[in-house]
Formats: sequence, structure tokens, C-alpha cells
Amino acid sequence: MAERTVPLLRTMRGRDPDEEHRASTPLELLFDLTFVVAVSQAASQLHHALAEDHVGAGLTGYAAVFFAIWWAWMNFTWFASAYDTDDVPYRLVTLVQMAGVLVLAAGVPAAFEDGDFTVVVVGYVIMRIAMIAQWLRAASQHPEGRRCAVRYATGIAVAQVGWVARLAVPDGWQPATFVLLVLVELAVPAWAESGGNTTGWHPEHIAERYGLFTIIVLGEVILASLAAVQSAVTDQGLSAPVLLIATGGLLLVFGLWWMYFTGGEIGLPTLRSALTWGYAHYGVFASLAALGAGLEAAVDATGHHAHLSVRTAALAVAVPVAIVLLLLGALHRMTGTGGAEHTAVVASGALVVLALGFAGPALHLGGAVLGMGLAVAATVAADTAVLRRRAATR
Repeated sequence: MAERTVPLLRTMRGRDPDEEHRASTPLELLFDLTFVVAVSQAASQLHHALAEDHVGAGLTGYAAVFFAIWWAWMNFTWFASAYDTDDVPYRLVTLVQMAGVLVLAAGVPAAFEDGDFTVVVVGYVIMRIAMIAQWLRAASQHPEGRRCAVRYATGIAVAQVGWVARLAVPDGWQPATFVLLVLVELAVPAWAESGGNTTGWHPEHIAERYGLFTIIVLGEVILASLAAVQSAVTDQGLSAPVLLIATGGLLLVFGLWWMYFTGGEIGLPTLRSALTWGYAHYGVFASLAALGAGLEAAVDATGHHAHLSVRTAALAVAVPVAIVLLLLGALHRMTGTGGAEHTAVVASGALVVLALGFAGPALHLGGAVLGMGLAVAATVAADTAVLRRRAATR
């Protein structure tokens, strides 16, 4: 491997959005791995909540924690696509963000068990302050993007004041203030990029970054499922239900991976389409990670180590899969990588998976999960045929 020296300091100019052969950097990949630690913590706590049949509280805590993880990851990803200088200051500030996500991950158990989000907020604010520093640097060194960069820094700063202040809000106001601050965070990019002064993010680079994070989250699903299966085998030996769940889970992971990477290059011609595509991935990433928790809970239920019903355990697997399929169908349609027939096939697969979830008691848990895996595999096969016919008529 050729030796490469990291520059001490570069001027942070906007990168060329048409740059050829733009690929994810080793720093970005390391950044993703630290975020997967937080994803793993959130999914693990969701698994415990499902196993105790605390579904409502578990899903609420999971949605809140995952928003912080996803939003900080997404903001850095799009910033790096436009302004990655890969010099010493850039790397050091990114290191601060990675430290922040590890602090956030350490606070996830308390957020789920006691509703105490103090450590989560501290970790989140650390990440966001580092992001403010990046935007201020871009504003000072890239005059053409100064207005947009200053807006980003201002909006993020205002939101962080709100998150810190929310820690002192009475419990009755917690849900409303959370939703309000989420809306503020989501509005910042639209406000900052308005007026025709947008950041020069690289479409192919963004697509690759999202794809790589999807693969990493799917890897976390495999790891969590394997740990659950190993624990079940150690306790009671390999049983038919556990084997069926393991087989069905593997089919689900492989099928969802295939569906995600179906079609050609994404098209994001407008700010609205870019934001819609980026924001919809909250549901994709959160549901994929929740699938791991659902598979773990299903394995627990087969060994009577969980308090949830068979139908609830089956739906804990079916619902995340259905959400991913429906979102991917919509995203492929929006970005031009799939037509109406493709969307219909994917939606049909999602409905079949949901039906199998509700039929969990009749099919038994192992049979239901295996059926879901086979349904997704059939959806992939049907969708592949549709896309081949579409390509042949062009």
C-alpha cells in the first residue's frame, strides 16, 4: 500500500459534486462503526423491552434514541460529502463526534430503564457541537457557501439549547417538547439550503454511504440473531423452532439486502427529493435494527424465556420487515430505480409478511418466521423478473 501523509491543514472549499471515483474514506468507515455501537445498544434494549412485553414503552424509547443516532450520522454524512478536507483539524473534530456517540451509547440503558435521557443528551450535544464547529469552519473558508453554512451552524445551535433545556421540563411536557425539537432539527436543512444556495454534496457518494451503513446494520442483525441462537442452543439444545427462526432470519437479511440494492443509480435532482430520500432512511435503518431485536425476542419466546405472546413475537419480526419493504418500494419509485409494477410487488410482499405475523399462533413461531423469509425471497424473485422485463423494453 502506498504511503499517504495526512495534510496538517487545508482550506475547506466545497468539493466537486461531479468528482469521479468518489468513495467512502477510511475515516467515514470508522465513524460508521462507532455509530453501530449505539445502534447495537438501542436494539439490545428494545429486545429486552419486547421480551418483557413492554412493547409500547420499548418502541417509544427506541424511536427517541434512534433519532439521535440517525440524525447525527446523517448530518455528518452529508457535510462530509460536500466539505471533507481530511486534514488534521477535520479528523480531530470527527474524533470528537465519535466520542459523543460513545457517550450517547453509554446512556441508552438508563433512557430505556428509567426514562433518564441525560447521558444521551450529553452525548448528542457533544456530536452536534462538533458539527457546529465544522460548519463554522466551512463558513469562514468557503465564501460561496457561507450563507448556507452559517444557517446550519445557527439552526443546530438553537436546537441544542432546546435539548439541554428539555432536561428540566416536567415529565408531562416531555413528549410534546421532544416532537417539537425533532421538527426543529428536521427543518434546519430545508431552511439552510433554501434560497438557491445549497451545499455541493455528491449524489453517488451519498448513495454509497447509505448503502454501506445499511450493510453494517444488517451485520448487526446477524450478530444479534446469532447470539440469541447460541444462547438458546446452550440452554436447551438445537430445537426445530430455533432452527426455523434462524433459517427464516437469514433469508430475511439476505432478501432485504437484495431489495435495498435493487435497481440502478439513484436520482436526486431536487432538494426536496434529496431530503425525502435521506429522511425516509430513518425508517429503513431503525426498522432493520429492530428486526434484530425482534428475531432475538422470537428465539426467547420459543424457549419460554420471554413474557410476550406468540403473535406479538411474530409481529416483532413481521412489522420491521414490512416497513422496510414499503419504504424501499416508495424510495425506488421516487428515485427512478423502480416503476409502478415494482412498487406493487414489494407492497404485496409486505402484506404477506404482515399476514404471516398475525398468523403466528396458527403457524407456530418458527413456521411464521420461516414463512416470512420465504415470502421475502419470493418477493425478490418476482421483483427481479419485473426489473428484467422493464430493462428489456427500454
